[in-house]
Amino acid sequence: MNLMVLKAGEKIHVIFRRKFEADLRRHFVGEIAESSDQTVRVDGYVYIMNVMDNCYVRVQGLRTRIISLTDAGNNINVLPKNADIEKTTYTMSKEKRLVVTDGETFTLDVNEFASIRRGA
Repeated sequence: MNLMVLKAGEKIHVIFRRKFEADLRRHFVGEIAESSDQTVRVDGYVYIMNVMDNCYVRVQGLRTRIISLTDAGNNINVLPKNADIEKTTYTMSKEKRLVVTDGETFTLDVNEFASIRRGA
């Protein structure tokens, strides 16, 4: 029996874990075009941390990525069905936490572990 965890049409936000401190901080936001039990094919946008300005910026152009569902280095968040990936941006919340949002349907805190490190 094949259990499909993610399905075509769902929207996801992916954080790619860095292996080394100097590695780029990369995120991806997109819509699943196809899926299997181990991978998804996603059309969307790459976001890279601009260390000079300390903010995530979207790389020009729509990309298609094959993303592993079995790689422990991929942190995959499922976004609401009506999330608008075209409007997705990174910003600071009122609580001074980094969030990704489309400004209308979702806001996702991407600093899940910051409160643990601060002892909150």
